[in-house]
Amino acid sequence: MFSSVHSMSLHGINVREVSVEADVSEGGLPVFEMVGFLGSEIKESRGRIRTALKNSGFFLPPKRITVNLSPADQRKSGSHFDLPVAVSLLTAMGLILPEELSDTVIAGELSLSGKVLKVNGILPMVLHSRKIGYKRFILPLENAEEGGAAPGIEVIGVQSLNETLELLTGEKKPEPVSIDIKKLLNSMKEYKNDFSAIRGQKAAKRAVEVSAAGMHNILLVGPPGGGKSMMAKCIPSILPALTEEECMEITGIHSIAGILGNGVVTERPFISPHHTVSSQALSGGGSIPKPGDVSLAHRGVLFLDELPEFDRNTLEILRQPLEDREIHISRASGNYTYPADFLLAAAMNPCKCGYYPGQRCTCGEIGVKKYLSRISRPLLDRIDIVSYVDEISFDELNDDSFKEESSEMIRARVTEAFDIQKKRFKDMRIRFNSEMTGDDIKSFCRLGEKEEELLRDSFNLLGLSARGYHRILRTARTIADLDHSDNINCAHLSEAIAYRTTGKGIWDV
Repeated sequence: MFSSVHSMSLHGINVREVSVEADVSEGGLPVFEMVGFLGSEIKESRGRIRTALKNSGFFLPPKRITVNLSPADQRKSGSHFDLPVAVSLLTAMGLILPEELSDTVIAGELSLSGKVLKVNGILPMVLHSRKIGYKRFILPLENAEEGGAAPGIEVIGVQSLNETLELLTGEKKPEPVSIDIKKLLNSMKEYKNDFSAIRGQKAAKRAVEVSAAGMHNILLVGPPGGGKSMMAKCIPSILPALTEEECMEITGIHSIAGILGNGVVTERPFISPHHTVSSQALSGGGSIPKPGDVSLAHRGVLFLDELPEFDRNTLEILRQPLEDREIHISRASGNYTYPADFLLAAAMNPCKCGYYPGQRCTCGEIGVKKYLSRISRPLLDRIDIVSYVDEISFDELNDDSFKEESSEMIRARVTEAFDIQKKRFKDMRIRFNSEMTGDDIKSFCRLGEKEEELLRDSFNLLGLSARGYHRILRTARTIADLDHSDNINCAHLSEAIAYRTTGKGIWDV
């Protein structure tokens, strides 16, 4: 007897429909074979599925059993095909009616005992199933909250193969799982790091605020102990809450990567890899690549502390995703594209000892140049804001009379700037000022005569590139939004230029 069960296959972040077909026939020698361009984890699942069926009270007949995962020209991988294969076999054996499976998608791993185990990539599968018209998705109970975040499709979590059979035969009717994403996102978040804990550093805090308001890449430079890392870690606390769409995107990526808990991601990611990170870990690696750190930071912050200590070749990988906001990976198994739209925050000392240009610096001019040369100019050109973080004085540390601004106060201003950009780019594919193209800049960054003259003088004096010119205008537009100004004036432009000249001054040793 022949049967077919609907399931899904992951190819990068994309999802493809797969038909799990089973045929139990009299002809030929007793054998259990699986075909359909399968990965090693699927090939070895035969023993797992056979034992799970036996321990659940079902014995495969001594007949010729063939399982095919169609279409056969697309490679499949993952352990989530265990449950659909087992259900397809039970249907072929006459224990489940085929019509019960017509509008149902199934995914889940089986243990030898018949228990249904958690798998990766469930949310993208559920969303795609809903998109192409399926009405029900059966998945592991541990994935139920994740899958239940997708509206418009019935999501049912099961704990065992027997429970799945009871569901499909009508003996048991569990309640579908549904998660109120809006309620989760609107709940109060407690952040570990808050700007109120950082003393002084008014100029650097302002730079971080501008960076967050327009999602501009930022580099903090200064001596050790000045608060660079602390400020970077506070950035998530001043970014506005995730939208439902962003929540789905981030949760899907983290699920595919296998780092998701039992629910959904409700906070913007903050990914901070160690400087020994490999290029594959940063970009995404493996024979079938999983999302790397640049994708895990999507819609959030990628923080690189001690930037010059990173391998130069690893850092150069960032150049493409910083421009395209996605990363392309080519392997023998195919080409993969993962989203990588993040705010790059980096911190570094101005030299090896950390005290250039003060008298305490022991590096010398050659040592400073050698240290700074670890970061390429093309990568620096993709950073909108460079801010110098000064050493904190004793009086600033010891003055309890002055109250520092909290993250909540800064977030209110950043959220207002976000809302202005949301209205500005309402019918466009971009969301933030940092994403504007050359044509967008012409439309939204018009300058008066004085402002144009200021920018022309700066362009010639600093020897700016075309990219640097555009980045100054994007940053100036964000500063104007924070100021609730429709037009970019000289003050906004001067501040944006200062963020470029700070970096230029440090590197022109």
